[in-house]
Amino acid sequence: MQDNLKPMFAEIQAELDVAIVGSGPAGLSAAARAQQLGCKYVLFESENHASDTIYKYQKGKHVMAEPGFLPLRSGMSFEAGKRESILGTWDSQLLNQKINIQYKKTVSKIIKLNDGAGPFELTCEDGSTTTARTVILGIGLQGNIRKIGTAGDDLPNVQYTLADPDEFNNETIIVIGAGDAAIENALALMKNNKVVLINRKDEFARCKEGNLNQILAADRNEDLRIFYNTSTSAVEEIPEAKEGEPSLNYRYKGPEGEQAMPVHRIIARLGATPPRGLVESFGVTFPNSDPNAVPALSETYESNVPGLFIVGALGGYPLIKQAMNQGHEVVDSIMGLPVVPADEPLLAEKFKPLGDVSVSAVLDMILENVPLFNQMTRLQLREFMLESTLHQPKKGSVIFHKGDYTSTFFAIVQGGVGIELVNKEGKPFILNLDKGNYFGEMGLISGRRRTATVYAGENCVLIETPRKAMLKLIASVDAVRRTIDETFVRRALSTHLAPQLEPQEIEQLIASGISVTRYVRGEKLFSEGDKTDGLHLIRRGSVSVSKLIDDQDSVLSYVSAGSYVGEIDLVNGTDRQTTCTATVLTEVLLIQADAVIDVLSKNSNWKKALQTKIGKRVHDAIFRESTAKRESDLIHFLMKQGLGDATNALIIDENLCVHCDNCERACAETHDGIPRLDRDAGPTFQNIHLAHSCRHCEQPHCMKDCPPDAIRRNEKGEVMIADTCIGCGNCAKNCPYNAIELRVKPPPRKTGLLSWLLFGSGGPLGERPVKYDANSIKKAYKCDLCHGKDGGPACVRACPTGAAFRISPEVYLNQQNELI
Repeated sequence: MQDNLKPMFAEIQAELDVAIVGSGPAGLSAAARAQQLGCKYVLFESENHASDTIYKYQKGKHVMAEPGFLPLRSGMSFEAGKRESILGTWDSQLLNQKINIQYKKTVSKIIKLNDGAGPFELTCEDGSTTTARTVILGIGLQGNIRKIGTAGDDLPNVQYTLADPDEFNNETIIVIGAGDAAIENALALMKNNKVVLINRKDEFARCKEGNLNQILAADRNEDLRIFYNTSTSAVEEIPEAKEGEPSLNYRYKGPEGEQAMPVHRIIARLGATPPRGLVESFGVTFPNSDPNAVPALSETYESNVPGLFIVGALGGYPLIKQAMNQGHEVVDSIMGLPVVPADEPLLAEKFKPLGDVSVSAVLDMILENVPLFNQMTRLQLREFMLESTLHQPKKGSVIFHKGDYTSTFFAIVQGGVGIELVNKEGKPFILNLDKGNYFGEMGLISGRRRTATVYAGENCVLIETPRKAMLKLIASVDAVRRTIDETFVRRALSTHLAPQLEPQEIEQLIASGISVTRYVRGEKLFSEGDKTDGLHLIRRGSVSVSKLIDDQDSVLSYVSAGSYVGEIDLVNGTDRQTTCTATVLTEVLLIQADAVIDVLSKNSNWKKALQTKIGKRVHDAIFRESTAKRESDLIHFLMKQGLGDATNALIIDENLCVHCDNCERACAETHDGIPRLDRDAGPTFQNIHLAHSCRHCEQPHCMKDCPPDAIRRNEKGEVMIADTCIGCGNCAKNCPYNAIELRVKPPPRKTGLLSWLLFGSGGPLGERPVKYDANSIKKAYKCDLCHGKDGGPACVRACPTGAAFRISPEVYLNQQNELI
């Protein structure tokens, strides 16, 4: 068959058509295809066995065949199954297909002979050499494992792989990571050990769907705990630990601050970085200095070095099925055969709204028109677009409304959009964004309502990306994360925080360097008397600003996401005059003090605007100091109870409440006899009572651990539980405010007297028509703000004295400040 093909670089004499380096899934598939086509080839493997990456998987690991919608294209078979079965099948196929694989051959040098004209010469560590017209690199990332990066990360019993989970019994084990390897290790180890899984984020954004479902389902098991928003501070040895006892002290920073835990073992599964030095020595270039960057490749997987191709994890595609498809396709491309990528039909279907345009042309247009996506390789873009949706909305149609609770991300490929905003005089205006821009990042990151209404412009083409896919991209491509951080600062300053600034002044602030820091509830951004470090922009969460008055820390104000703190000291040139404390998990971007001071000295309008704002704050603070104790104690109480999490909290004024319980009864009558609040439960301070009822948090704790994805926030803000609830109890366990109960859904009542009196429903008061089995499957129930019912929440409508009200913490605290 080889005689009928026209290989690339046919005029160059070489021993081989193709040299394949690395026998992972991509390399094996490439070798199988080369064998099938009758090519002259060799497959080099540095170990004494094939597919070292999968060989090092934990014993008994279930290997998934994802993405499920992608067909497999390879001469090697692959389907989901146990590690041992997959390796056994491949070993058999290597023998049966007579694959030319050479073991214990580590390629250390690749150069092009004849002054770069070719062919390639490959040199192995044992001194042997071979020449080939083309080279396929499928060496993976296993040799460049990321470490924890703190003190003690190389102590005994701190490890970065797991071969056999059955090796460990009756231990307390920390597993660090949020990817598939960490999840699979945790699931396997929990059978015989106590396991704590550490996730730096507040959800699992990078794992396969199957693993996500398994870990969320297992979270209710007493042998597994998941710590979210948690990072490692240090690992210490426990002196003179006895045999069988914990030998390590794991220090970590979580939502409750700095803590420590004695453990037997720490297993960190933090991924790996490309073997950059080795690959660069082959002549391959990387697009930037980001350690996680992958080489820029063509759609045929060719690098900047003509004839040198890269497939698999090194090219940014770690999934086995994807890698195997690449290995098959790259050999076809080298041998001059027509290649249609396996994902081509799927992308063609997504791009149908644009008419009769090829997939390649659409990808070209996206890369050319949207600079943000230039940070991705073309192959990464293909995968990204499989998870996104292409829209071509009519001119004037609404993309989303101000106040909506949606969290998708939009990029403008063609045309533009109009964003409805209000200027500093309170007058509405339209900010136009053209192609190449993007919007929706605030809802994506902060979880807050949309801050503006967006309309489609002429010939508008948009890419809408789900939150999880966008977070995966941000976590994977550091340049994308930095760009979005800078855009947040740019837009926050130019639209509402500092509209007096000129564009070049905003760019000066950004160029000074922006650091992003997460603070857990109760952690201080800065303290009274500290040196002023800069301007703190709050991207997510909220903070309280307090000051020592008569030796008591008295809260002066509450500041939520989208605003900033720290400007007073910068304008006045003083050390910190107040203390700023996170009231919930808060994410802050810091603009350096020197840059802010420099811009203030040049822009008198901004300085004057800040001085006016500062004057009002100082006046309010002086007026407040004489009566601050009660109000400060109240705000302290509300913040301690987590009101900063809420978007809609039920507050009861005990001075007005007559304890008639109409609120709870009305709730029950409105929801088939199941009340969604507990009037008597909950904390009280002076006359303010926080009843147990859903607060519809900005970042719902209940939502992150729902295996059937039954909890969703609708566009008006209500956090809802769908009928697909399976009663696992994860949401009730994760809710810190006791707002969710597991109950058996009873048959509906006949109409009750209260419903007849309050809502005009007909029918007599009656009992339930039939008995129900209290042992049947329970489901989760919580307040839904009486979604779909006229008049708003029944609990508020039923209160005869006006003691019960639902309100956002920002509005309530602002009202309290105005009353001081």
